[in-house]
Amino acid sequence: MSASLLLALVSVGAELPVGNEPEPVPVPHFPSRLHAYVWRNYEVVPVERIAEVVGASRQQIVALAKSMGLPDPPRITDEQVRRSRITVIRRNWHLLPYEQLLTLLGCTADELAFDLREDDFLYVKLGMHKPRCQPIRYVEPDAAQRERAAEIRSVLQRHFPGGLTHPDEPLFAFLEDLCRPEGVPAAPKRAGDRFSPRFCYSYFALYGDPLMNPSLDPFPDGYLARLAALGVDGVWLQAVLYKLAPFPWDPELSQGWETRLANLQTLVDRAARHGIGIYLYLNEPRAMPLAFYDAHPELRGVVEGDHAALCTSVPEVQDYLRESVASVFRAVPRLAGAFSISGSENLTNCWSHHQGASCPRCGQRTPGEVIAEVNTLFAEGVRAGDGHGRMIVWDWGWQDAWAGDVIERLPTDVALQSVSEWSLPIERGGVKSEIGEYAISAVGPGPRATRHWALARARGLRTMAKLQVGNTWELSAVPYIPALELVARHICNLAEAGVDGVQLGWTLGGYPSPNVELTCEISSMLRPDPEEAMRRVAARRFGPENADAVIEAWRAFSRAFTEFPYSCGTVYSAPMQYGPSVLVYEKPTGYSATMTGFPYDDVDGWRTIYPADVFAEQFEKICQGWEPGVAKLRAAARAALPKHRAALEQEADVAEAAYLHFLTCANLVHFNLLRNEAVADASGGLTATRRAELARLLRAEIDTAKRLHAIQSRDSRIGFEASNHYFYVPLDLVEKVINCEDLLHRWLGE
Repeated sequence: MSASLLLALVSVGAELPVGNEPEPVPVPHFPSRLHAYVWRNYEVVPVERIAEVVGASRQQIVALAKSMGLPDPPRITDEQVRRSRITVIRRNWHLLPYEQLLTLLGCTADELAFDLREDDFLYVKLGMHKPRCQPIRYVEPDAAQRERAAEIRSVLQRHFPGGLTHPDEPLFAFLEDLCRPEGVPAAPKRAGDRFSPRFCYSYFALYGDPLMNPSLDPFPDGYLARLAALGVDGVWLQAVLYKLAPFPWDPELSQGWETRLANLQTLVDRAARHGIGIYLYLNEPRAMPLAFYDAHPELRGVVEGDHAALCTSVPEVQDYLRESVASVFRAVPRLAGAFSISGSENLTNCWSHHQGASCPRCGQRTPGEVIAEVNTLFAEGVRAGDGHGRMIVWDWGWQDAWAGDVIERLPTDVALQSVSEWSLPIERGGVKSEIGEYAISAVGPGPRATRHWALARARGLRTMAKLQVGNTWELSAVPYIPALELVARHICNLAEAGVDGVQLGWTLGGYPSPNVELTCEISSMLRPDPEEAMRRVAARRFGPENADAVIEAWRAFSRAFTEFPYSCGTVYSAPMQYGPSVLVYEKPTGYSATMTGFPYDDVDGWRTIYPADVFAEQFEKICQGWEPGVAKLRAAARAALPKHRAALEQEADVAEAAYLHFLTCANLVHFNLLRNEAVADASGGLTATRRAELARLLRAEIDTAKRLHAIQSRDSRIGFEASNHYFYVPLDLVEKVINCEDLLHRWLGE
């Protein structure tokens, strides 16, 4: 069943989805579920709200927290609460029933249902089922629970002898730096640019409805100034048409559209002052619940679950698409343009999920005809603005058999965009496969993009490449992957291929990083040269005297990263995003890994096409090649002049954080395989050899968690990604220490 079909089961106004309601994953390292609940929310939810949910007083919650060694509760702002919503949902998914989760979030069931459906496949990320959690109520801890809390406090005193304190840099502190307009370096003089647009997504935007709340501005002036200084000339945000223009069949769906357009106009004007254009992402028309078609049966197209497509072969739907886009571009005439996905993501046109034959109208037409027509309607709407808007048609999700027909039918004033690395052949650990997308570890372009660009150029269309220059789902919990040599080679290849513009990333990768700067540097070079581009960026950021050391480290990371065991399943399911925060269990959880949501202990889900031993070995190869680069940066920082030391230390922290994520991936594979062997071995079980190796891996994971805790505590960028918020917070890494110590003593008897 497709993710879109499963998402269709979550409809606004319906009961919140539960799926098959499995038992929640246990938390035996805590004295009780109440203790786990307090621990996991202490750093992300105001303590008064924590207390309200379980019927406790503030004093009772603080006392319980301190019994485990936690400090006084941190100050948590309203903005942090709003920006941590997904983090809070995820960390309570296995603890609270919906009723208590709604209270903790301070939202209604309809609002949560909307989040689960519309906030970047959130319900899919959560596993498409809600564990059957019993309500948690405050009761005074009994003697056994008090004793276990004291043991936890003792563990913390041993591993954190200075005592647990709040991070030096609180969560979201990076926002203050990125939003500050002063102190932004001036953009270097540029001879010209071969790529335009060069556009990216916000590093920290809220995905769902970003134009309704100006206080959660996705593109503040300081951030725009930083992007402009690097050479970025565009940014994008998602657009849901019925939220930006009146929906003719149900105007209530469009409530607030005037406000959104006014805020969009303000954003466009501000961005223009920095030389940056705003692009809208169109994934339209959005499917409607089946009940909608009781009054409008003539509009119904392909059905998936309890939703159906608005059939774009119906003239009224065509008029709606054309006129809605036109009304937006007329109301905000300085919009830079739009890009579309018309072959998948949400159910949109009847052929978007390849099932158009089941529509009585679209089934009589070719997929190419329908998809090209939808994009033509978008282009006509964009033209209705001030005439300067660009329409970018992305071939994401098109079947290869259709692509030529679609491209042949597109209007000649659109650009054709392809994922650059898609279908690139690779071999990792002796396993041959192809890249899908989201890969820095493979240098494109690949044959699919090359083929589609050639078809587009033959018709006179401009060409665009979508790639990830900052980070990818190979690792998104760091602001950028410092494998800059790979990025430089890819961009130089695109220059040689004659691509006209680049989308620098999806919802991840928008940090104003060396990677983004490098891309724009190459764009401005008369003769693109990866070595010279890296040297210019390294000298500007870290000082000319440190450029050689930095470039040597970037090369080491790049060589190591080519060992990444890439597959589409791996980048979504394996534990790279959570790294050392991933808990370990003495018994299999029985849960399957979810899409960038919960990795659990699902080694088979992580490794996909790779044998388990090869999968672990590939991460070990990455670490062996990566560690010398970290050491090179640390040495450069120690020897650097004070004016460059902080930048070098931060670069080393990002690189070491990446290393620790990769190291944990290898450790977790080994641990879970060995654990599974012991569970399955009725005769031997925990033999002395297995016991010793499991203990070694647990101690190794204690070390990775403590090292990453130190880094995240001084760098709030670590662990954060825009569409997932914080994958983990510092207390999660402390919990990992408690988790491993519990298994060492209770399970292994160490």
